[in-house]
Amino acid sequence: MEETNKKEEINLTALQGEVAEALKTGRPLTGSGGVLTPLIKQFIEASLEGEIEAHLEGSRDKNNRKNGKTRKQVKTGSGSFELETPRDRDGSFEPQIVKKRQVILNESLDQKILGLYGIGMSYQAIRGHMNEMYGLELSNGTLNAITDKLIPVISEWRSRPLEAVYPIVFMDAMFFKVREEGRVQSKAMYTLIGIKQDGYKDVLGVYVAETEGANFWLGVLTDLQSRGVEDILIACVDGLKGFPEAIESVFPHAVVQLCIVHQIRNSLRYVGSKHHKEFMKDLKTVYRSETKELAEQRLTELEGKWGAKYPVVLRSWRTNWERLTAYFDYTAPVRRTIYTTNIIEGFHRQVRKYTKTKGAFSSENALLKLVYCASQQAQKKWTRPQRDWALTLSQFDIKFPGRLKLAANF
Repeated sequence: MEETNKKEEINLTALQGEVAEALKTGRPLTGSGGVLTPLIKQFIEASLEGEIEAHLEGSRDKNNRKNGKTRKQVKTGSGSFELETPRDRDGSFEPQIVKKRQVILNESLDQKILGLYGIGMSYQAIRGHMNEMYGLELSNGTLNAITDKLIPVISEWRSRPLEAVYPIVFMDAMFFKVREEGRVQSKAMYTLIGIKQDGYKDVLGVYVAETEGANFWLGVLTDLQSRGVEDILIACVDGLKGFPEAIESVFPHAVVQLCIVHQIRNSLRYVGSKHHKEFMKDLKTVYRSETKELAEQRLTELEGKWGAKYPVVLRSWRTNWERLTAYFDYTAPVRRTIYTTNIIEGFHRQVRKYTKTKGAFSSENALLKLVYCASQQAQKKWTRPQRDWALTLSQFDIKFPGRLKLAANF
């Protein structure tokens, strides 16, 4: 035992001399080829030896003893090295300084990797950065293990309590390719953004399903209710069949505003391309009217001109008219906010910036991790309330008396 201690002391002295020489000559202390790496390796292995000695001394099984060593490649901010971890015969030894299956020894490295992932860097870019900065060779499996630390955080975020009343909630879905059981499938990501009573936006939740449909939206809305949402004043959505009815079944007093932009896009699909320009010119006089009454008059004129040629288009406007024109009850600033789902589509564009390099996600969790990071980055920019929010809230308080639950000092 004394001879071993002398060897360790000699090795330590030699390493200290090497460190001193490195400082003089400008050689790197950390990263690839850093002279501190052997010192860290020796210190950790000596600590592991101390741990197993203490474990064996305190073991109830007095026949238990050392049984060789296992080897694994570990990574630190000072470089990578092969670590030898002692074993015992009955397998009861649980090392603490470097736990089983742990390959990153510096917790700050995990945080650096999560930070890079959180701002949208791909695994390939992260690997290159960590190799250049620290001399670390990281596999996709290692990066997955680190970013999987986000999963419980995401689970908590998705189930957090929400406010009782939201003046406006935007709802829409976007689609991604996800690998599942060896096959690439299209998945719908349901997203909800609420404008709170203080005028600030908030991502209320994200949900994943096979396809977009009113039935799944019903489950999403029920989840909102279970998280504390009692009332929504205005719900802004696209023209998905059955969607308004799903909203009204959970929040019966909500006013549903169908997105005008979606309605226009759907209309143009059934209008001949040679008529697009003229039809759009006539259609603008409808949805840009000063009042709902004038809009109805101009819709009748539009129907007189185009109804015979494109009956499906005009019938769609007539069928959805009440839900398309809810915005006419408000002044221009409010109209601009609610007549389209542009707010949520803008968020989706930001998410696409994070996911554009992904042909297909390896799993649903991989998709959720990246969408969560994108949402956190987006919300950092949402530092100001909606424009003219005080006036908007006043109009809502008049339009929906007693439903806002305004703060006493408002």
